[in-house]
Amino acid sequence: MTAVAPVPHIPVVPAGLTRRAQVYVASHGVRVAREDLGRHREAWLEHGVPAAEVDRAVAFQDLWGGLALPPAPFYESGPRVLGADVPEGTATDGWWIPAGDCRVSMAYGFMIGPGGEFGIHGHRWAPLHGSTEGWVESLALADHAGRRAGTVTRVTGEAVDSLDLDGYEPVPEVRGMTDTWWRGEDSLIALYRGEAVALDAPGCLEAHVYGGLDAWGLRGG
Repeated sequence: MTAVAPVPHIPVVPAGLTRRAQVYVASHGVRVAREDLGRHREAWLEHGVPAAEVDRAVAFQDLWGGLALPPAPFYESGPRVLGADVPEGTATDGWWIPAGDCRVSMAYGFMIGPGGEFGIHGHRWAPLHGSTEGWVESLALADHAGRRAGTVTRVTGEAVDSLDLDGYEPVPEVRGMTDTWWRGEDSLIALYRGEAVALDAPGCLEAHVYGGLDAWGLRGG
């Protein structure tokens, strides 16, 4: 039987999130049983996984493991439940840690990169956000904007590159890399480029434009 570490169903919100994301995780997240990865340590070391990578996987599991969040607005709704597994990689290419099982059968997986980035790995690596905190911030912002926007416009394919971002500023808390969020005078724009990069498929570009936002709608904490 798989060993699990008992945790409360109400999630303990990790430090370092904005107030908006803290409320999102506390209100909409659920913490489920998570596997104790420490029991695999010796086996992973014997199979050539560096001790530092085992430690990274255990640390991710301790902080994020078992956290279930509502479906994401892109990436086939995101991981079902955040949780680490055996690190994958080599000393030459670097090491990635699985970040949680997909909700459906997909051509890529959710991973934590060599530098702590949260991203997807398909045909190639696409670091979406600079950290797991950034991923959670993006979910919280999408939830917040979607509830308050007067309009939500979906833009796909080549049209994404035609979006005019003059007058917009990047939203720093999402720690955007391949994916970014932009804040204007009365709208927010989420750019989802990860699938296009990971699958080498430009047609997968997508943006969501949240229009008609007031000052609270633009930030929300």
